[in-house]
Amino acid sequence: MSSVPPVVVFDVNETLSDLAPLADRFEQVGLPAHAASLWFARVLRDGFALTAVGASATFAELGGHLLRELLLVHDVDASAAGGTVEDAVGTVLDGLARLPLHPDVVEGVRGLRTDGFRLLTLSNGSAAVAEELLTRAGVRAEFEAVLSVEDAGVWKPGRGAYEDALRRVGVPPADAVLVAVHPWDVDGAARAGLRTAWVDRTGGGRSPYPGSFTAPTWRVGDLRDLRQQLGAAR
Repeated sequence: MSSVPPVVVFDVNETLSDLAPLADRFEQVGLPAHAASLWFARVLRDGFALTAVGASATFAELGGHLLRELLLVHDVDASAAGGTVEDAVGTVLDGLARLPLHPDVVEGVRGLRTDGFRLLTLSNGSAAVAEELLTRAGVRAEFEAVLSVEDAGVWKPGRGAYEDALRRVGVPPADAVLVAVHPWDVDGAARAGLRTAWVDRTGGGRSPYPGSFTAPTWRVGDLRDLRQQLGAAR
């Protein structure tokens, strides 16, 4: 078996997409821009918590509830902007599908396909959001499958999320490498038998990796770097 798995599985939110512009959506509905990152972290927290007790909910369900809570806490009058609370929630959630991809993604993805890798995505968000992101960027055709944990009813980093996704495409864990910016995702995939690549977008491959998590097989600064490292390891 080659030292490099033939299948590359990408996380979507923050790994491929840039969440920074989501702050504009928060301001548009009357919430502070800085609340966007906190909201996203809280959605992940609640998804993880449900998985830990054997339950599940979709990203949109959890995200919508937390947005309604934020609107209440910040005393936002949605009618002042000519809409309703549900309009405000929809504005933010719709923004997830309209985020830009990081500048390295298109080149990196196309390069990996040229090199003969099979490409998949696996997101804690919906497959529809990932489909729109990739289609808008012109790279949907590079991906064999766009998958969501919603199909498994188990959020990453639960083992079942990775196992279900790979089962759907007929790929054993040993033949796949999970690519993500989140150490918890890298750790979960490693425990499920995949090899892993941690994308250190803040430190260009130089940031410290949490010692409590399973170390990644590869550490990369972006997807161009990922292509170079996987190519060199073949």
